[in-house]
Amino acid sequence: MTNSQLAIAASTVWVVVAAMLVMFMQAGFAFLEAGLTRMKNAAHIAGKNVLIFGISSVVYWAVGFGIAFGDGHGGLSRFIGTSGFFPSIEALVSVGSKPFSFFTTVPGAAGYLFEVVFAGVSLAIVWGSMAERAKLWVYFAFGVVFTLIYSVTSHWIWHANGWLFKRGMQDFAGSTVVHYQGALAALAGAILLGPRIGKFGTDGRANAIPGHNMPFAVLGTLILWFGWFGFNPGSTLNVITGDKVGFFGYVAVTTNLAAAAGGVSGILTAWLVLKKPDVSMMLNGVLAGLVAITAASGFVAPWAAIVIGIVAGMIAVVGVLFIERLGIDDPIGAVSVHGMSGVWGTLACGLFAAPSLVGITATGTKGLFYGGGFHQLGVQALGLVAVGAWTFSACFAVLWALKKVWGIRVSPQVETEGLDVHEHGMWGYPEFYIPVPGGYGTESHSHIVIPGAHASVMTQGAPAVLSESVALPIPSEVHPSEE
Repeated sequence: MTNSQLAIAASTVWVVVAAMLVMFMQAGFAFLEAGLTRMKNAAHIAGKNVLIFGISSVVYWAVGFGIAFGDGHGGLSRFIGTSGFFPSIEALVSVGSKPFSFFTTVPGAAGYLFEVVFAGVSLAIVWGSMAERAKLWVYFAFGVVFTLIYSVTSHWIWHANGWLFKRGMQDFAGSTVVHYQGALAALAGAILLGPRIGKFGTDGRANAIPGHNMPFAVLGTLILWFGWFGFNPGSTLNVITGDKVGFFGYVAVTTNLAAAAGGVSGILTAWLVLKKPDVSMMLNGVLAGLVAITAASGFVAPWAAIVIGIVAGMIAVVGVLFIERLGIDDPIGAVSVHGMSGVWGTLACGLFAAPSLVGITATGTKGLFYGGGFHQLGVQALGLVAVGAWTFSACFAVLWALKKVWGIRVSPQVETEGLDVHEHGMWGYPEFYIPVPGGYGTESHSHIVIPGAHASVMTQGAPAVLSESVALPIPSEVHPSEE
């Protein structure tokens, strides 16, 4: 085995392992989103992460991978790839050859595996803002379209022929490509769906709709933090970057520092603004720090990573409140955490990109704080404007058309009673809703005293009601029409 073959083998192992870490982030999203939403929708919210990853995997293999990283022809190659669709054996086992000549350090198959998990993450972000009120079929239809929209932007910024890449835009692992895009689609969906029933009162003030399981949300955040060590370091796509062997280790350090600073900043900001050290805001701070450092992780010094994380933690808290003030219902905080923090992280490259790291990565120029002037900051801003215009307009147009033709929101009855039973015919927590042999409310648990429960444990085979039934009001003025 030659030295070149050995390097390819080592890089392939690293990239595949990193891809598995990123794929595991879907578990993090499942726990986080289920925990921050209501019990009646838990199975639906968690299960959709499996569904959307399945959809994006097939669509990305068939078309998206070719659009994003396939070789192009002439001037069109600046905007999309035009080859590599439905790739087969030879295209996937080759290194540095058509139709995926972009991948010179790993085979096409490893490249696909690493890039498809990113597409899956971006799609997962979308549904956070649309949670608890979107119809199931929308996941299928919009999941296909968004994967293609995402792939176009990927080509612009990450492919060597992409027009933003050629201008020197710095987005090491996807603050713009993955997170900002996902948040733009999420914002379009939240606007078109309207708020959940009861989220805003007749006076326009936001009502708290707390999630049902904060430990789930904590676990989900920790899983996402863990997975990010594949997300950012794996984006080296190589065990050798420039003249540095194992540069991905440095990327892991900046990633961790930003996440840590974001979590501390988030809880302190919440303590100052909300007068309580809100745990959910701490979690949002961690994620915001991770989102922000995603663009900058290969370009900035450790001190800058901490600054990026601190500011991102503040943005996460203030951003959630700002979005609510606009009358937009974002159950998971996707727009502020992934959108606003993604914008900040992208711009931060123009401020803090270190000359030595720019040389190693061979992308863009040094930042404003290192005497680089406003050039790199301008390139970053141009990229944000271009991606914002393309992604938001395309996603809004598609979702608007789906809404007008078929409707994208469930009925008030379905929303009130829960998506688990109406969309899937099951419950995430069945013992709270139906008789389950040996479950709560049966004789096997008669020794458990539940405050507010009816005295009778069993009545003709039905479980005791755990609390008095309350008819939920459904004011027509707070429920948006599909018309």
